[in-house]
Amino acid sequence: MSSGDMSSEYKEKPCGGAGQPLTKSENSDGKKLLSNGMLRVHRVLTDEEINNGRPTWWTELEIHGKVKNLSPALWQLTHLSCLFLNNNNLQRLPPEISQLSNLTMLDLSHNKIRSLPTELGDMISLCHLYLNNNQLRVLPYELGKLFRIQTLNLAGNPLSPEIAKIYNEPNGAQKILQFLLDHLTINTHPPPERNWVMIRHADPERPIATFTVLCYNVLCDKYATVNQYSYCPSWALNWEYRKTLIIKEIRTYEADVITLQEVETEQYRALFYTELKNLGYNGIFAPKTRAKTMGDEERKYVDGCAIFWKTDKFDMDKHHVFEFSTIAMAKASGSENIINRVMPRDNIGLCAVLKIKENVYANRRMSIPANDNVVGNPLVVCTAHIHWDPEFCDVKLVQSMTLANEVTRVLEEVSKKYMITQQQVPVLICGDFNSLPDSGVFEYLSKGQITRRHMDLKTFREDTCLEKFSSSTDKNILSHPLRLDSACDLTSIPFTNYTLDFKGMIDYIFATPQSLARLGILGPFDAQWVQSNKILGFPHPHVPSDHIPIMAQYAIIPTTHQRQPPPPQQTGQTAAGVIGSGYPTPPHHSFLR
Repeated sequence: MSSGDMSSEYKEKPCGGAGQPLTKSENSDGKKLLSNGMLRVHRVLTDEEINNGRPTWWTELEIHGKVKNLSPALWQLTHLSCLFLNNNNLQRLPPEISQLSNLTMLDLSHNKIRSLPTELGDMISLCHLYLNNNQLRVLPYELGKLFRIQTLNLAGNPLSPEIAKIYNEPNGAQKILQFLLDHLTINTHPPPERNWVMIRHADPERPIATFTVLCYNVLCDKYATVNQYSYCPSWALNWEYRKTLIIKEIRTYEADVITLQEVETEQYRALFYTELKNLGYNGIFAPKTRAKTMGDEERKYVDGCAIFWKTDKFDMDKHHVFEFSTIAMAKASGSENIINRVMPRDNIGLCAVLKIKENVYANRRMSIPANDNVVGNPLVVCTAHIHWDPEFCDVKLVQSMTLANEVTRVLEEVSKKYMITQQQVPVLICGDFNSLPDSGVFEYLSKGQITRRHMDLKTFREDTCLEKFSSSTDKNILSHPLRLDSACDLTSIPFTNYTLDFKGMIDYIFATPQSLARLGILGPFDAQWVQSNKILGFPHPHVPSDHIPIMAQYAIIPTTHQRQPPPPQQTGQTAAGVIGSGYPTPPHHSFLR
């Protein structure tokens, strides 16, 4: 970032600013390179162009002439990208200037301005701000929100000693903005509590086994950088601050099963396992594959996935770690696509086979018919963090196929051990899939299949190695045998990830509807709070991660009450039930209202 030393373009011109637009004779394109690096592209129309009725369009405006007050009509010119108000006699800047939301360049130099409106901090499109040669002593902390600023010139102002000292340091302009952002008083109240949305009720006259599950990407410390989240104060990105809010949020919901992503190895041991053990949980953890190649100290900072469960409701029978790159290589080591695109991404999945205990029944005084008793039965819980890069949608699909294949393999073991069919085993697959509801990943998981010609497969469309990941005999279809239903859709949860550059649903809880009946979900984050407080993105001092947790409650359907699930819908058909479900809504169960 430049501290904005004034160029000769600004110093030498009597009127200051960028100078008058060029005539066509001076430059036919109207392009004028200013000495500050900006390109002026406006020029004056010729008489011939005016006579021919050529329309004009301008996005830059200069106002000169020792102006003391600005007309309110100026704030209606919201199309402006550059505004030159330098070399006037302005003593104040109206707060309405924030209505010019498209400004990237604002020159207020050589005026008599004594203070700046806090609303200036809402003009987040600003890249160049010239405030030099005014009468500013202090700056509003809100200026720290201008995270796109490349040039900030404060020279020639009677700045307070504290601000002047920082400004005169190397890279002082950037340090000033960080200082202001870090000292910005957060006047916003915490967001309202999220409501619980009931979908159907369990019959209180019958003993029903129920539990809740939470899925949450907690944003590990090494990814929470000022460069990545420049709109968030650095103190609110600090792990020591965020971890308290994260644990507080987990404690608030107190789900029976918790699945977490982006948990650093050391933080699992020192924070999450310790804190949750005190709350009655046990847990397992697996880091990304790269941890195997690192020393003890480096390994501490590798992130991975974790699963926790309340020990009064579940015991763990067995657990599995799915290293997607290793598994994919074992299945298709001869594929160049697998070697070049899948193998370098070391995402993992984690699976726990839990054994259900008596406390899943809220009213244990009721007698439970032997055929309806689910105590001692298995519950398979999986979590995964799929690769993030949008350019690698094919890798996301292959990782998701690997996950579905490995879960199917686990179900083969579980069904033999517990002497039930694979379809009767209740399954949860939770995680950050880094994929929107219109993606190939979501279609594949929720519909049970995807066409071989899907655009998200990219060069894998011609790669025969994918047949090894499919349960279908039709080579034009890639499928898996699971029947999965997403707990949330866009009508109920419009986003699970909210940053400056991206807002959308990418976290999911999938469940097998023939064995798990969805009773309710945690409602959406309050959109009004976000809008009214002009929240640019998460993390935020009140929101510790760039993701929000999602949560659902399920009733465990006894095997005697389960219905045989229909085959998945053909790719391209409209799904019934919630978004992406590949089958009609499950039939009504006698023990549910």
